[in-house]
Amino acid sequence: MIKIIEASFVTSAPSIELAPPSDTMEVVFLGRSNVGKSSLINALTNRKNLAKKSSTPGKTRLINFFNILFTKDKERFNARFVDLPGFGYAKVSKQELAKWQKSLNEFIEKREAIRLFVLLVDSRHPDLEIDVGVFEHVNSIKRADQEIIQVFTKIDKLKQSELALIKKMDGIPVSVLKQKGIEKLTKEIFKTLYGEIND
Repeated sequence: MIKIIEASFVTSAPSIELAPPSDTMEVVFLGRSNVGKSSLINALTNRKNLAKKSSTPGKTRLINFFNILFTKDKERFNARFVDLPGFGYAKVSKQELAKWQKSLNEFIEKREAIRLFVLLVDSRHPDLEIDVGVFEHVNSIKRADQEIIQVFTKIDKLKQSELALIKKMDGIPVSVLKQKGIEKLTKEIFKTLYGEIND
């Protein structure tokens, strides 16, 4: 069985220049503000307050790094989760927003340690132009050694008919509240980083 047994905050950085060394494979979590990135990271690591949730959407403008330790059949595997600032709601000046977006783009394109992008999409609004645009952008720039997974959050808020439609889409439906999809996502992250799983 694959589990995350340890998780710890490393540092926050405003840009790639001030980020920690690229010495560990990284999983980048990105999505709109208020889509549930912090809650998902806390659920995956089984830590209530590892990733801090902002009360104001778009307020967090730092890239947060967390060291992660997986275990499988008593073996241990190191990785790093990276929580990018949410996009779409930031109440800042256009100049500041442009600077921030440039910094995030640079991180996504040039950070050598990234192996997986986890794009969170609110399952109640699965076809928003901004989410589609981010998916297409990351898909167009990712390297051969990188993957992207879509995660549809907050499925506990859907009607059965809506959930049925989400399940037909290319991604992993999750509910942090009901702990649905968390184990599957953990396995997918592990498989992307370390290869096939023989469970």
